[in-house]
Amino acid sequence: MIRVLTFGRYADDNFGGLERYVFELARALEGEVFFVNIVAKRGPRPDVPLAGETVYAMPLAHVGGTPVCPTMPWHALRRHWRAAFDIVHMQFPADPMAHLAYELLPRSVKRVIGWHSDIVRQRGLLRPYRPFLNRSLRNADAIIAATPAHIRSSEQLSAVRDTARFHVVPYGFDLSRFERRPLPADEVRRRYGGKLLVFALGRHVYYKGFEFLIRALAGMPDAALALGGQGPLTDDLRRVAREAGVEDRVDFVGRIPDQDLPAWYHACDVFCLPSIEPAEAFGIVQVEAMACGRPVVCCQLDNGVNWVNPDGETGLTVAPADPAALRGALARLHRDPALRAQLGEEGRRRAFRLFTAQAMAEATLAVYREVLAQR
Repeated sequence: MIRVLTFGRYADDNFGGLERYVFELARALEGEVFFVNIVAKRGPRPDVPLAGETVYAMPLAHVGGTPVCPTMPWHALRRHWRAAFDIVHMQFPADPMAHLAYELLPRSVKRVIGWHSDIVRQRGLLRPYRPFLNRSLRNADAIIAATPAHIRSSEQLSAVRDTARFHVVPYGFDLSRFERRPLPADEVRRRYGGKLLVFALGRHVYYKGFEFLIRALAGMPDAALALGGQGPLTDDLRRVAREAGVEDRVDFVGRIPDQDLPAWYHACDVFCLPSIEPAEAFGIVQVEAMACGRPVVCCQLDNGVNWVNPDGETGLTVAPADPAALRGALARLHRDPALRAQLGEEGRRRAFRLFTAQAMAEATLAVYREVLAQR
């Protein structure tokens, strides 16, 4: 069995896209690959099953919004000495101690980089960090990106000259639970009457753009927004809803347990991913909504988000940070149920064709075997 070390950032009840990717990959490759996932300690363990071994390191501080866990290198080396790793699969952007642990492992351990997005917000820290990042990129045996747009749109991947080391492996998930409409979806639907129900989901952080979606509801009295998730900006978003005069039509649902998500996707008429920054590089929630046959409205970020949800095929795309543009797209879908059905059905087909856990597992395992054969 192949032993792989990875660093999934967090493994708690408030996980994001990178964490979900690591969880899904470890589960999909169980029996072929044993994952050791070293993460920063933050909150209670997630309510999704974890495969392999999860190791929690205590953060000493946070720099630029990322945890600094001085014991990460010790955890990594200790487990390597106990049973040697074949591969270290590093997830970028990475926190500094995870990157240090990655570099300290002996060169006999093959290097695979999972490239999720460029460093966007921490530009001030990027300048001193860039030489270390470039070194890791150049020394990687393989670099895996979720879409061709991840590679094409990345400024930071320009450090890699040997493009043969790039591999495109779309994120994949167990989509079977999204295929059928669960009974609780009807209960959710009744909460919003006959209004157009827009569903949005994610951590309440700066790049998600939820404030623009809330403002878009002004002038749409026949629409309601169910906003799932939580985060540091939740109170600010509540204030935006009050100021926009739509407080009675924005339902702050909070964190939705994983097993309840299918009901919310099936209950809604439209799913919206209003992210405004390229830190949102894929949008896993788009795939889940598509698997439920729901059209998706997203913003033009010129990256993997738009590769996942092609404009006019599986949903509609608008300019970022533009409430009027979001309102226009939502109003168009409200007026045209046939268009909603057409986009939703094409989204369903695309999800089950490209974004399954089995496809991701097979393609990732092929990359692992390729780099191990280079010995």
